[in-house]
Amino acid sequence: MNVLAVGAHPDDIELGCGGALLAHRKAGHRVTMLVMTGGELGPTGNATRRAEQEDAAALLGAELRWGRFEDGLVPGDLTGVVAVEAALSASGADIVYTHTTADTHQDHRATASATLAAARRSCRILSYESPSTVGFAPTLHIDVADFVEGKLDLVRAHMSQVLGCGLVDPEAIEAQARFRGFQARARYAEAFEAHRFVWSPLDPGLSVAPSHQVEESQEAPAWLR
Repeated sequence: MNVLAVGAHPDDIELGCGGALLAHRKAGHRVTMLVMTGGELGPTGNATRRAEQEDAAALLGAELRWGRFEDGLVPGDLTGVVAVEAALSASGADIVYTHTTADTHQDHRATASATLAAARRSCRILSYESPSTVGFAPTLHIDVADFVEGKLDLVRAHMSQVLGCGLVDPEAIEAQARFRGFQARARYAEAFEAHRFVWSPLDPGLSVAPSHQVEESQEAPAWLR
């Protein structure tokens, strides 16, 4: 399976769907990240944030693409759509992750709008939440119980944000994963709004989380009984 994750700034993708992407990589899927800006309006500027994003992509084992737009000025019109279309074509994406439109940051909304337009023929599109999201109404959860620590490592690769932005808080990120897991009747989860998600039980390529197998010597957990 080929996966495309689109974010407005360095760290957005890791915050929103880092656990899911780690699960994809565990399953042997190819992951491409499209980051629309270099995050130059952040606390440490363009060079540091780009380097951090490159480190995070390398840690994930993902291909990294840049949209080359200015921070704060991501276009939701044809210009932005064309950038996402290029990444869709290059990645051959079978599933697309992006921001939700229910967000207070204009770059996040514009990125979501451009991605939804570019992926209008895609059959699997999931929107993730961020610290600036409002009114998020998830309709699909992905079990990330085995990938929470890995997600936190991806976030910590963006150390300038961890230290300089109060919204990038590893403890809060873990707590959110536990809360979404509680909603999904799992231990840890990431939550998504599904714009489209075509699924067949016969399609092994859609296994994005580890199966819960119980050894004969172990009692099944309560939620599996």
